[in-house]
Amino acid sequence: MTDHPTSAIPWDQPATLIDLEGRAPLIGTIRDCAQHFAMFKPHAREQARVLLTQPIHRIGRKTRTWVLEPFEIEQLADRLRTETH
Repeated sequence: MTDHPTSAIPWDQPATLIDLEGRAPLIGTIRDCAQHFAMFKPHAREQARVLLTQPIHRIGRKTRTWVLEPFEIEQLADRLRTETH
């Protein structure tokens, strides 16, 4: 696995993909969220966030967090592409 905190998130963990512009959320798994994110256009990717059901540890932070930022969702999408090819 990689050094990214997202590498420890299991594909079947429940999660919700949201965007900051108020479109309907996608409720599913981390895999579902990564797959949908991969199809987004650049502007939509910038607005996307994933709400986790289990927080993850962040290097340099004292607390774990519940939200994945766009660059972290991109890491998941890259991981999914790598694992499926």
